[in-house]
Amino acid sequence: MSKVVIDGVSRVFAGATSTRALEETHLKVEDNDFICILGPSGCGKSTLLRIVAGLDTPTTGRVLLDGQPVSRAGPDRGMVFQSYTLFPWLTVEQNIRFGSRSNAEKAKQLISKVGLQGFEHHHPKMLSGGMQQRTALARALANDPKILLLDEPFGALDNQTRALMQELLLGIWEADRKTVLFVTHDIDEAIFMAGRVVVMSARPGRIKSELKVELPHPRHYTMKTAPEFSRYKAHLTEEIRAEAMKAAEMV
Repeated sequence: MSKVVIDGVSRVFAGATSTRALEETHLKVEDNDFICILGPSGCGKSTLLRIVAGLDTPTTGRVLLDGQPVSRAGPDRGMVFQSYTLFPWLTVEQNIRFGSRSNAEKAKQLISKVGLQGFEHHHPKMLSGGMQQRTALARALANDPKILLLDEPFGALDNQTRALMQELLLGIWEADRKTVLFVTHDIDEAIFMAGRVVVMSARPGRIKSELKVELPHPRHYTMKTAPEFSRYKAHLTEEIRAEAMKAAEMV
């Protein structure tokens, strides 16, 4: 049985004029998969992720996690957002433990895992953007979730910090073998991170294609200059460019 089954999920937002964000979408996510969802702005990537997280309800279809329907958010799914969603009045350790079952020892282990030793008692305003996202990642891992969901988590970071965070997350995935769904609009990031890249069409979004990324692990940043990486990039650039042009025509 697949870890996650997205079965005929669509989403229409009602209003003065209704917006169809997602066409009927089907996707199977296997145990230990690392899937990047790639597509142009406004294609429904984040909407799809929020439905898997239980933060939004599909108009049609359903999501199954280990065979059970997803109807609301739960501790079996850890979520990291693009914006820094830490509580400003709590310290790093308190943010990690908030809403989780983790104790002080577990929080200490997670702080070490994300490289924040010595910052346990710092508040978010005292942290850089990268350190805040390390804290958010540790918080998402605190309940030992079955699946990790990340919505452009490194999009607001500078290039150097972003690259370090990519390697950090991959290292955690390689060590813990989590199942990961990762939304991004960055082609290089998708290739470097993913075992499979799912390409979405312009709105209303649908899965246009899938690409298996057969690059070896562990992955090092120097891989981004390798010929095989460039071949993946050329293929995905053409796919995304076509969808981005369609999206621009809709504006």
